[in-house]
Amino acid sequence: MSTPDYEKIRADIRKLVDEVIRSNAEKVDEQGLFPRENLNALARAGWNGVLIPEEYGGLGLDHVAFSIVAEEIGRACASTGLVYVMHTGAAQTINLFGNHDQKLRWLKPAREGLIGTYSTSEKATGGHWWFNLSEAARDGDEYYRLNAEKSFTTSAGQADYYVFQTRSPGAKSATDITFFIVDSKLEGIQAGRWEALGVRGNHSGPLRYDNVRVHKRDRLGEEGQGKDIVYHGVSPVYLIGLGAVWHGVARAALEKATEHLTNTIHRDFNRKLSDYQVLRQQLAEAKVLVESLRPWQFELARQLDQLQAAGEPQGKILLPLTEFKVHASEVANISARNALDVSGGYGYKKGPLERIFRDARAGIGMGPSNNIAREWIGKSLVGLPLELFEQGGE
Repeated sequence: MSTPDYEKIRADIRKLVDEVIRSNAEKVDEQGLFPRENLNALARAGWNGVLIPEEYGGLGLDHVAFSIVAEEIGRACASTGLVYVMHTGAAQTINLFGNHDQKLRWLKPAREGLIGTYSTSEKATGGHWWFNLSEAARDGDEYYRLNAEKSFTTSAGQADYYVFQTRSPGAKSATDITFFIVDSKLEGIQAGRWEALGVRGNHSGPLRYDNVRVHKRDRLGEEGQGKDIVYHGVSPVYLIGLGAVWHGVARAALEKATEHLTNTIHRDFNRKLSDYQVLRQQLAEAKVLVESLRPWQFELARQLDQLQAAGEPQGKILLPLTEFKVHASEVANISARNALDVSGGYGYKKGPLERIFRDARAGIGMGPSNNIAREWIGKSLVGLPLELFEQGGE
């Protein structure tokens, strides 16, 4: 497989972002709109199938290309970026673990705007999104019944399908997990409201499944295979995508602040804001941190491509991916904070910098939250088990 032209990919997605997504960003935030117009534009251009093989209607590109697209979308609208990452992750999970029939039904229509997402975390277990208390039940030989209260399901009430995680029927332990592809039109699915400080358009609200009847042809993989899917199907693409979006947010904050400083003049002393050393140093602090992201992002994306090509589990680099998510979200927060500081009252007013500041904060708490993630990283450093599926484990 030839190496994609990454410069062209960046130029193409940036053109679409500038023409469609950027102009909708304030409206999405102010009205809490689900960014359907943005997603449809991405679908028409093929980007909703960036990792989907060409035989199923996708572009068949690699994780480096995906990370570039997520980064560029995040530079303009974090809400759209998160919805896009969750869709791409859900589609890639089907690509890796689904059968031919499932790929035809759920992946091929992405070009027409079909949107998927993950529905994994539960209210009862909070930020430990991988740990389920809900359990599927069998309904005869052909169907399952799903009952669960899911929390923070991006695109809740808006997606066309949910990649749903739960315990297997009669599970004896928390690691006995099964995944399903759930048609959002099925009876018994009810989405709650999404009202939040930032990323107000991603509709990451609660989702209730009340006796939802799912055919066994939409079970993803085998019963009990869910732990492998969590480690090697859900987490890798989710984490590289999240990090890339926050990378984009960090760059947007730096660019907006730099533009403000170079274009604003204090007429009393006839000096630009950029003439003040203390303000330039805050920009420099953000710049140094932001530039640390792209090489790391590309290196991890290349490793994911190499593992997939070799048929090896992508979860092998789960901890480095987690570290990247933590760093990217922290850099986005520092960059947004500094942007507000150097722009004074202008940045504090409702507008692009204020929105970026609120959006950036979401990255700290998105699962795995940075506090939980640091515990994983610290345990690994000192040789302790992560105990993700033990009661009371991190």
